[in-house]
Amino acid sequence: MTNTVTTLSVIIPTLNEAGRIENVLSALAADKITAEIIVADGGSADGTIAAVESSGATLVDCNPGRGNQLHQGAAAATGDVLFFLHADTNLPEGALAAILEELNTNPDAGGGNFRLLFDGDTKFDRWLIGFYRWIRSKGVYYGDSGIFVRRSVYQTIGPIQAIPLMEDYDFTRRLERYGPTLCIEQPPLVTSSRKFHGRHPVAIVWGWLLIHALWHLRVKPSTLARLYYGKRR
Repeated sequence: MTNTVTTLSVIIPTLNEAGRIENVLSALAADKITAEIIVADGGSADGTIAAVESSGATLVDCNPGRGNQLHQGAAAATGDVLFFLHADTNLPEGALAAILEELNTNPDAGGGNFRLLFDGDTKFDRWLIGFYRWIRSKGVYYGDSGIFVRRSVYQTIGPIQAIPLMEDYDFTRRLERYGPTLCIEQPPLVTSSRKFHGRHPVAIVWGWLLIHALWHLRVKPSTLARLYYGKRR
């Protein structure tokens, strides 16, 4: 049995991402690594589906909810490696090659993520970059940083749960418990700061702490989702 990986599936959850998905799909099409592209759509009413169909990517129709969409997209994937990519994250040149190279160089690693940058230019955006680097040193990271995992490990630790919030945190806890993971420094991923717009930094950090505390107190994910999204939905 070998841990060598050669094929890669990219799973992208979408919901009304017509303004962004074309850029992601174009970057994937231009990459030197040919990957299986799966877009798990939660019922888009804009041009997202048309963009996916014209790109030749595989479209998986799902009920909305990122956890459910990732779960369904992964179920349709066939690659040696599953790479979960958000539609509002820019894929830099060389990212797919870096995943395969790092996993093949480190056969004991079950998966990992990328160093993450934010595209905003506020003090809070710059603080977040340092904060994300710090929590990654503690083994904590999220879906916006591009989680990847060997298919064999995914099957061993169990799939991403079809829950309305914290599906990425839940999955990475299991991935970290399984064994060593990787954080690819170069190239980093750059993700949108849009989810922070119009919100006070103190409220953002407090909400993050509250949700995590309640998660560890075993509060239902549906309740956490209502608290987290609130009026933003």
